[in-house]
Amino acid sequence: MIIFHDLPKCRKMNRIIFLKNAVSIILIMFLSFMESYPQEQVEHPTLAPGQIAPEFNLPGTDGKNHSLNDFKNNQVLVVIFTCDHCPTAQSYEDRIIRLVNDYSPKGVGFVAISPNDPQAVRPDELGYTDLGDGLEDMKIRAAYKKFNFPYLYDGETQETARKYGPVATPHVFIFDKDRKLRYVGRIDDSEEGVHPGTKQDTRNALDEMLAGKPVSVPQTKTFGCSIKWAEKRDWAKRFYDDLYKEEVIIDTIGIKAIEKLIGNESDKLRMINVWASWCGPCVAEFPEIMKINQMYRHRAFELVTISADNPAKKDNVLEFLKKNHASNRNYLYNSKDMYALIEAVDKNWQGGIPYTLLIKPGGEKIYAHQGTIDPLELKRIIVGFLGRAKDW
Repeated sequence: MIIFHDLPKCRKMNRIIFLKNAVSIILIMFLSFMESYPQEQVEHPTLAPGQIAPEFNLPGTDGKNHSLNDFKNNQVLVVIFTCDHCPTAQSYEDRIIRLVNDYSPKGVGFVAISPNDPQAVRPDELGYTDLGDGLEDMKIRAAYKKFNFPYLYDGETQETARKYGPVATPHVFIFDKDRKLRYVGRIDDSEEGVHPGTKQDTRNALDEMLAGKPVSVPQTKTFGCSIKWAEKRDWAKRFYDDLYKEEVIIDTIGIKAIEKLIGNESDKLRMINVWASWCGPCVAEFPEIMKINQMYRHRAFELVTISADNPAKKDNVLEFLKKNHASNRNYLYNSKDMYALIEAVDKNWQGGIPYTLLIKPGGEKIYAHQGTIDPLELKRIIVGFLGRAKDW
């Protein structure tokens, strides 16, 4: 038996222990909150008019490194921070090309820089693009759009972006012959395209500078996708943490239900992938199928997979789907009659798998491919269609 001879002292000790435990609990709750809170609060001040252009030396899509000194003979230098994945940046690409065509003969130099850390971009932030923001993807984009200006990659360290401080893509910085910043801001005020009332701020600034006049509007706000600073990597990681918690299930399906799937009575673009766990090409391309789903599933898009495995292998098929975090709609064909499956899916299908379809609402097939997909080709078709969703 324990006998307390000093009850006041005992009560004091208990209060101290209680307070220590309470502080510990509060600290744990605070750390847990901070871990779940998006780490996007770091400030990156934007270069102000009158400041000198910071140096840079960055790899370009042309395989060469480019520095500020490369433009020493240009009377005016335009530095544009842009990227592949942002739909706003994409909407300005043709206008940037026209700017280069119109002002390069007048002694104006142009360089575009992608400031984004590719690892800080969430897959669902790629829903309006066919490419990410890595250098290899930038090379594809530059070739596809026939860029007439150097396109540089700063995603490795973001040192240049931190010096310039772009807010969004695209963001324009225009420097005079002494490399003093004379204009910073938007290209124009119309994301949807130039019209008679468009305020063409970049062109106006260039015209004034070339005429030897001060820039009347030296700074504007800019609109577009936020810069994907490295601090946002945890934000991207949480996408996968949440994704991996989603339930993966598989149901059996018969011919009538497959025919209904093909008819697509939904309001979404439906992608159907017919595959089997014993099919080497199917297994090899499956991760790409999942990436496509991760990119577009928050838009008017859905992925449905149909396994042609033996119905008795349902557990094996489900295990494969779980390993690939396939939380989309998954089915296992409930029969061994493969020819009935072929006719139900697509009468033009010759029977080889994998087989992939894109079906518009109402049942019109806009893509059908036997064999492994070309991911870039397929993504371009998806983005092209989803961009016209309002016209359904």
